[in-house]
Amino acid sequence: MSTNPTQKESASGTLHEDKKNNRTLSGYILPNVYTAEDLKDFNPAQELGLPGQYPYTRGIDPEMYREKHWVMSQYSGFGTARESNERFKYLIAKGGSGVGIALDLPTQLGMDSDHPQAEGEVGRTGVAIDSLRDVEIMLDGIPLDKVGIIRTTANAIGPIALAWLLALGEKRGYPPSSFKVRLQNDVLKEFVARGTHIFPPGPSVKLCIDALEHCAHHASNWLPLTACGSHMRQAGGKVKHELGFALANAIAYSDEAISRGLKMEEFAPTLTFHFLIHKDFFEEIAKFRAARRIWAKLVKTRYGSDHVESQKMHISAYTAGVTLTAQQPLNNVTRVALQAMAAVLGGVQYLATSSHDEALSLPAEDAVTIALRTQQIIAHETGVSNIADPLGGSYFIEQLTNTIEKDVWEVLAQIEKKGGAVQCIQEGFYQQELMQSAWEAQKEIDSGKQVVVGVNRFETGEEIEMPSFLVNPAVEKEQLANLAQLKKERDNQAVQRGLAAIRGAGQKNENLVPSMIEAVKAYATIGEICDVLRDLYGEFKEPLAFL
Repeated sequence: MSTNPTQKESASGTLHEDKKNNRTLSGYILPNVYTAEDLKDFNPAQELGLPGQYPYTRGIDPEMYREKHWVMSQYSGFGTARESNERFKYLIAKGGSGVGIALDLPTQLGMDSDHPQAEGEVGRTGVAIDSLRDVEIMLDGIPLDKVGIIRTTANAIGPIALAWLLALGEKRGYPPSSFKVRLQNDVLKEFVARGTHIFPPGPSVKLCIDALEHCAHHASNWLPLTACGSHMRQAGGKVKHELGFALANAIAYSDEAISRGLKMEEFAPTLTFHFLIHKDFFEEIAKFRAARRIWAKLVKTRYGSDHVESQKMHISAYTAGVTLTAQQPLNNVTRVALQAMAAVLGGVQYLATSSHDEALSLPAEDAVTIALRTQQIIAHETGVSNIADPLGGSYFIEQLTNTIEKDVWEVLAQIEKKGGAVQCIQEGFYQQELMQSAWEAQKEIDSGKQVVVGVNRFETGEEIEMPSFLVNPAVEKEQLANLAQLKKERDNQAVQRGLAAIRGAGQKNENLVPSMIEAVKAYATIGEICDVLRDLYGEFKEPLAFL
């Protein structure tokens, strides 16, 4: 075996020198060509099977997209609920098959729009939601049972978002079985890569599982938890970090759910996984295939479950905002199209495509339309949906899938040895790994070793101005006026009863979702609910992590 880092030994023993930095984005050295020798010890029947068969390397459905295309759900939302409602209706009219709700930072951090720290942030990165009233306006006129899925990024506030949507369905006469909701509700990755955590890790996981448990009993078709690797990847991680950390977090959530008495088959089919689609085309395709295989094996071996639906990994994917450039922004149309194609060839179930102007501002309507049309062109014009797993059997794809799988198992073993996901996060292990990887990647961009067209190669030197979308400064004023009016009109005694019920359930360590539903129906605000939770659980203070 060669010890030279610029060489790779193939299965046949031939050394391939890495003369031109022929590596994947995550650092896997590539030979000039792969042959059958590279797969001579590979067992296709055991490791591949057919689409829809264990271990689901080739996809979770026998027909894949021949029967039904992936859900095309654009991530959107800005300003007030009224403005977001208009954007959602626009996207649905253009053929979108789902609603993806982006929340502003105060909402994600459990603050009302009139909180002092919310000043200047209301409606900027997503829609401002203070109460059920905003949710009612945001989804007004949108038939809940006709859109493919409603999803949102609620994490630390996951069970509150669940309560909003359950209450909305009840008010509008839609039982949970008649429409579908997908929550992100993955707070562990917030401590590592995104930062919208509120409470310490232990109580935060408890709240995530409250939502999972409630759905298992009362909304079994909803998807209450999405284990996310995408944020770790955008924070600078490699493929092994993206999959390894997300899967380790999913193990932590699953263990907690089982400790409450839930069975794997009661909740695992409702788990989804959210991954990034980075710019290395073939590495991304192999990544999705490896992820499915690992999850199927985990469910079967770690949890002893032969339940078919539990073994299937449902994947949501988003094109990589981190790859979009402010320089020559129209180049981003091509980047997004290639990333979306990789996701489809990798067999995802939900796909959101970035708009080409996202490096400059919130997406404008024409940019959002192009992003959606990109998916529609792939679905209807390219022929890629006519066959399940069209790249299955490629020497290159299968060997890269195997290599990624091996690396991810090693990451999972390392996390297990250190005490599991929560322990690793509290000790800064995830954070240190991501910082080191991000530093290495940035060095390659700065040196020009990793080419970014229009940034460090093929620059024009011209300042290209594109029309960009900005939130109207009057949004915050309007939102504050709406919130003040709500607090005057609502039954404040009912609000206090609802908040007291949440406090009581928390003190008894009960599931908080039922009491949250009653509180949001009385129009308790997110800030009021989260203040009760802050009293119960305290707030998380982030430790320092060093390279």
